[in-house]
Amino acid sequence: ERSFERDIIPMARSEGMALAPWNVLAGGKIRTDEEEERRRETGEHGRKVLGPEWERTEDERKVCKALEKVASEIGAKHITAVAIAYVMQKTTYVFPIIGGRKVEHLEANLEALSISLTQEQIKYLESVVAFDPGFPMTMLVPNTASPSQNLKLQLYQGDGTGPNQLLALAAQVAPLPLAQPLRPTQ
Repeated sequence: ERSFERDIIPMARSEGMALAPWNVLAGGKIRTDEEEERRRETGEHGRKVLGPEWERTEDERKVCKALEKVASEIGAKHITAVAIAYVMQKTTYVFPIIGGRKVEHLEANLEALSISLTQEQIKYLESVVAFDPGFPMTMLVPNTASPSQNLKLQLYQGDGTGPNQLLALAAQVAPLPLAQPLRPTQ
């Protein structure tokens, strides 16, 4: 669920605000297929506070597979560590609220502090599930446009890519370079 990226991240970037997102591990649904099968067999399941469904949706499975791929590329032990690192490196001043019930959860949380993702890895993780920019962006960038037209019509959303054509017609825009998130040093 990426609705946080529509308004909150651009606003925080613009105002120099810190973010403390919660539920960065999707209520425990960031897990491998093997972990889900183990839970099914043992009856452990997982959190059911927000509803009875503990199993992952198809989109959640896709995200987990992508996290597994990135974890194997960088040698991470836990896909949850990659997920936390992704959130922390999405923008500046991100301090995720995370928890855990087991020592292995704490270890994975700490592992995230040593992971530095490349821009390509971040783009890959973001490409796995389509991002809905929401209204009014969906009104201004029609879904009927081809991918190359969508790229040309892309709106300035605080991500530093530049203004869209409508904004460029109305004003002189000189976007400032974005502050970069803190990354672990190797």
